[in-house]
Amino acid sequence: MSTTPNLQPQATDAAPPSTLRPRPPAPASVWRPPALSARWWPVFLRNLLVWRKLAIPSLVGNIAEPLMWLVAFGYGMGALVGQVSVGAAGGDAKVPYILFLASGSICMSAMNAASFEALYSAFSRMHVQKTWDGIMNAPVTLDDVVLAEMLWAAFKALFTVTAILGVMLALGISHSPKLLVAWPVLLGVGIMFSSIALIFNALAKGYDFFTYYFTLVLTPMMFLSGVFFPREQLPPLVRAISDWLPLTNAVELVRPLFMDQWPQQPLRHGLVLVATTVVAFWLALALTRRRFRG
Repeated sequence: MSTTPNLQPQATDAAPPSTLRPRPPAPASVWRPPALSARWWPVFLRNLLVWRKLAIPSLVGNIAEPLMWLVAFGYGMGALVGQVSVGAAGGDAKVPYILFLASGSICMSAMNAASFEALYSAFSRMHVQKTWDGIMNAPVTLDDVVLAEMLWAAFKALFTVTAILGVMLALGISHSPKLLVAWPVLLGVGIMFSSIALIFNALAKGYDFFTYYFTLVLTPMMFLSGVFFPREQLPPLVRAISDWLPLTNAVELVRPLFMDQWPQQPLRHGLVLVATTVVAFWLALALTRRRFRG
């Protein structure tokens, strides 16, 4: 009798190995809450060390334009306008036009400085130079990089407005002690507008895309937020829209401090700034996650 073993494959109940492989986890939602840590600090410090070599040209570039606006309109048009009526806690108050303009233009300067840094410089690091990709090879997440970029742009804005405040004090435009309160408010303004700008940074395919933001968002906001003239001059419908613009609420907080008064509705204006910042940063982070996922 043959003793050759049976080499036929035996039927088993086991499934093929391919069907036992676990399914890959579903990708996390881009809208998940921010996962932030202290690792944003080395990214912030990296930007500071690079910028330190160009600090003087950067300072001149950031303060030259707002100071030209201040001198040309404040002293030139101010001589024609004289005083402007501004709503205050005790009723309307008359203030020199240069004081009116200075208290609004410094908020505009914080907006512009934060926006330029969070758009052109951040886009260069993210897309052109691929600096963000290099940073994320270290144990640093994209969320930390975006947070660092937002805070760095806000720091640049604070640096700019501090220099402008020094010039305004030297010119004697305002010597109100309440300007010490305006300083952290302006930092908040920089944080808010850097968060908004990072939304457009995440959507941009090139530098030309930022023209839409400056032309369709920032420029109308400058003229509707009471920087150059009182908002009481606006039509009722336009003024109702203006009441909720981020720059309007920033000006309404800062201008009374220049006049040595307290804002009339600080809680309302502060909540608008905080809510805008939170929503804008979350949206910017979600869009940036989606960009890097693709």
